[in-house]
Amino acid sequence: MLHSMTFEPEHQNGVGTQDAFQRLWTPHRMAYIQGENKPSGPEAGDGCPFCSIPSMSDEEGLVVARGRHVYAVLNLYPYNGGHLMVVPYRHVADYTQLDTGETVELAELTKRAMVALRTASGAHGFNIGMNQGAAAGAGIAAHLHQHVVPRWGGDTNFMPVVGHTKVLPQLLADTRKMLADAWPTD
Repeated sequence: MLHSMTFEPEHQNGVGTQDAFQRLWTPHRMAYIQGENKPSGPEAGDGCPFCSIPSMSDEEGLVVARGRHVYAVLNLYPYNGGHLMVVPYRHVADYTQLDTGETVELAELTKRAMVALRTASGAHGFNIGMNQGAAAGAGIAAHLHQHVVPRWGGDTNFMPVVGHTKVLPQLLADTRKMLADAWPTD
């Protein structure tokens, strides 16, 4: 939970007239903006992060839960705190390419993600979906992934609308642990 704090504007010589605005610096977002760690092509061996994450430890890869055919992983650039994705291990681009086992387990892990997010953070609702293809907004179009974004009443404010900035109150490692601990086992 965030606490209300008062900050004094920082003065820095040589930068112009001091104003009353606070700056929220998010230099880690530059990797996303510049497309770092994006696959170089459509094949699994082209640097697909969704293909490399399963070989990492849960903590290093931000994996929340693993199934037989799919896994749940936190989004490095979340829309909201707790934003995770359910991803097949197999490198496929289109939902129609999933086999029956993958389809069933993707649905099951999505349901479990919702339960974990409600348990751990009291989510009021969810945005759930897939962006199929670059034209539809998929950041990594070559490897299917379903977004599970928790929502709360009043979670939209001026920061994303005016400031194009999302304020996240918890580090990803802490969010991963909280959700893994709340993940339902049956």
